[in-house]
Amino acid sequence: MTTATMTAEQILMEIRETNLSYLMLAQSLIRQDREQALFRLGISEETAALIAVMTPAQMMKVASGNQLLCRMRIDDDMVWGLLTNHGKAANESVSRLHANILMAGRHAEAA
Repeated sequence: MTTATMTAEQILMEIRETNLSYLMLAQSLIRQDREQALFRLGISEETAALIAVMTPAQMMKVASGNQLLCRMRIDDDMVWGLLTNHGKAANESVSRLHANILMAGRHAEAA
């Protein structure tokens, strides 16, 4: 099914499923390696602390909203260009590394 044919209710259902999956993944990452989770998820220590102790019922309640809980963290054309570079294999790995370095720097600035 394409997005053009999705109804408003189907879109809301997809958002809720995405939210629940995101919260479950986030909680798992936080419990496994908090520092990596903060970096990978781009969240604050306070947010991580809240997510870490959420019960399944709380996750379901939070996930049931109509707004996505996660967002695209890449808002830079240069990073998108580096990530979507379909050049030579050697260039591709260098481009991906460069993009990761740029994103890591932005995470450090935000923290």
